[in-house]
Amino acid sequence: MNILFLLSTDAPTACTQNQRDCSQWAGNVVIPLTILEAVMFVINFGVAEIVGLARAKAPSIFDCSCHPSNRGPRRFCTKFVHQWMRKGPTTRLVRSFLSRRLFQTSSIMSANKKVITVDSINPNVKTMEYAVRGPLVIRAVELEKELANGAVKPFKNVIKANIGDAHAMGQVPITFIRQVLAIVVDPVLLDSPDFPADVKQHAKDILGSCGGKSTGAYSQSTGIEIIRKHVAEYITRRDGHPADSENVILSGGASESIRNVLKLFINYTSSKKSGIMIPIPQYPLYSASIEEFNLGQVGYYLDEDNKWGLDPAELKRSFEANKDKYDIKAIVIINPGNPTGQVLTRENIEAIIKFAHEHNLFILADEVYQDNVYAEGSAFYSFKKVLVEMGAPYNTNELASFHSVSKGYMGECGMRGGYVELLNLDPAVYALFKKMISAKLCSTTVGQAVMDCVAKPPTPGEPSYELWLKEKTAILESLKTRATLVKDAYTAIEGITLNPVQGAMYAFPRLHLPPKAIEAAKAANQAPDFFYAWKLLEATGVCIVPGSGFGQRDGTYHFRTTILPQPELFKDMLARFKGFHENFLKEYA
Repeated sequence: MNILFLLSTDAPTACTQNQRDCSQWAGNVVIPLTILEAVMFVINFGVAEIVGLARAKAPSIFDCSCHPSNRGPRRFCTKFVHQWMRKGPTTRLVRSFLSRRLFQTSSIMSANKKVITVDSINPNVKTMEYAVRGPLVIRAVELEKELANGAVKPFKNVIKANIGDAHAMGQVPITFIRQVLAIVVDPVLLDSPDFPADVKQHAKDILGSCGGKSTGAYSQSTGIEIIRKHVAEYITRRDGHPADSENVILSGGASESIRNVLKLFINYTSSKKSGIMIPIPQYPLYSASIEEFNLGQVGYYLDEDNKWGLDPAELKRSFEANKDKYDIKAIVIINPGNPTGQVLTRENIEAIIKFAHEHNLFILADEVYQDNVYAEGSAFYSFKKVLVEMGAPYNTNELASFHSVSKGYMGECGMRGGYVELLNLDPAVYALFKKMISAKLCSTTVGQAVMDCVAKPPTPGEPSYELWLKEKTAILESLKTRATLVKDAYTAIEGITLNPVQGAMYAFPRLHLPPKAIEAAKAANQAPDFFYAWKLLEATGVCIVPGSGFGQRDGTYHFRTTILPQPELFKDMLARFKGFHENFLKEYA
């Protein structure tokens, strides 16, 4: 929040008349001053933003928030919440504050300057973007608050289809996971008759590997030993090839491990930035982290006309186009895809591994949606499995594979559990990597416990198995049904095309926007798909993420929507969307 010192008799009117961008006002505290007070403040502090619209007649203080007006393409400050302070103790308090602050000695005042300012902060923090939690989501939260306070809207609730948060969308937790968690958090429950024997044994095994037999103790930086062992056993069962628990590191979701691995490529001694190849469209974690870490983003386009497949020729084109600008070190693969929902074929994976080997690239395989495969004929193959089975020389490629408890059938996003398996690293580099992550001490032990439940679920014959299998199957079947529903629903709408949702938790429809809508968006200095998504949110309460936040080919427009809302809510969301879209096309025809 900024404090804006305003010289004005009527800030709302002045703001509207001057057609100032809402970002100048939203979320700020505005304090009108006389010209003398303002000059004194600037001289002594040097940090105030003075907006000289007119001379103040009366002291006042108010919060100013804005939303786009329907009166044209520009954004106006049209909505204000005022708390006028012409009388009473609040006025005296503000005046007293100004009196004390404005007339202290300049040496004391300069000591109160902020050390970190927008000008001095790490510039990469300013330029990084994370669209999944960007301005649209902030506005969605504001709308929820407005509805809770009795505001009248053309919708009764906000539907956040912007993020893959299964439980927030109504998915019920897996009983086995929550029972194990209950006991590891409160071991007294080991004596309760309400828990199955296999749940109690599972919890005992975890607690026995914790310091003081408590999940309140730190674990090793790499994670609780028995859980790492169980993860290695899970990978072995999945791939049919042995995995070593020493190569497994537990983390706070997959995101933490992904960012940790990307940090290895930061090199300020080189004349060129380290380049990281990422798919376009991509999950914004990658573009944001690459920007934050001062790495180089090397995008390669997925083929929308071929179900978002990966063409090896495009990998070569991207590499050749960027090799002089960046020292390209790694390639990121997201399979199944986010936001595009494709599932790579084994042949595709082999081609990627060959490309990485040819150009000596480290492979980062984001495989957090490995349980989420829906399309007939599609199957998940891990990069580890394919790489090993390709044999020499490809089986020596450096590889980091990531998994998480946030997706799949679990949807335990808030528990923050995940892992990375690192293969073929230089032993000295691996030692340094573990030293680096030790500064964070450890990931949450509760998240690690959830990862253990995923890696070592109930087996046939155990008391919890039947219920676990029933719940898991129901969730995955429901997601499969919704994947089909979303494809059928969106492709039936004029001006929208969509590839089949083969896997993951999202659809990435393409918007064929009318020229007038594109012109209106450009006049508002907005990306056309952002313009569309903002209007959708304001009109229907449905929050999506514009495709520009993920990357897309020039001249194309998309949006990402999750398939996670439960069936009834999902149908409601689609009905709202269809009505809005039809009206949008009419408005800009």
